[in-house]
Amino acid sequence: QVQLVESGGGLVQPGGSLRLSCAASGLLGFTVSNYYMSWYRQAPGKERELVAGISSGIGNTNYADSVKGRCTISRDNVGNTVYLEMNSLKPEDTAAYFCNAVFSTRSGTRRYEYWGQGTQVTVSE
Repeated sequence: QVQLVESGGGLVQPGGSLRLSCAASGLLGFTVSNYYMSWYRQAPGKERELVAGISSGIGNTNYADSVKGRCTISRDNVGNTVYLEMNSLKPEDTAAYFCNAVFSTRSGTRRYEYWGQGTQVTVSE
């Protein structure tokens, strides 16, 4: 089983920046480069939404429109860590942020998904 541990959340003023980290460990031979890694967030009373993702292999990235241009997802294959750098933070970015890892077989008959425990980001004066 894969364990995902997020860190880096906290209180930041509007316009500020921070970097979230997702440290992956567990199965022997596991590497984040073999999984689709992503960050989700969920605010109270709202549905969980995808913020950013990075594909397995070469690592193509995608972002939600709400954060495009302000966030960067990156991957450290050696350290098995995924990062989310956020800039120009807004109060509406306030949410619990979760790390996610997904692996699917080529046939699609098997799918494995893992979630971290979450880290709180609060953007406020």
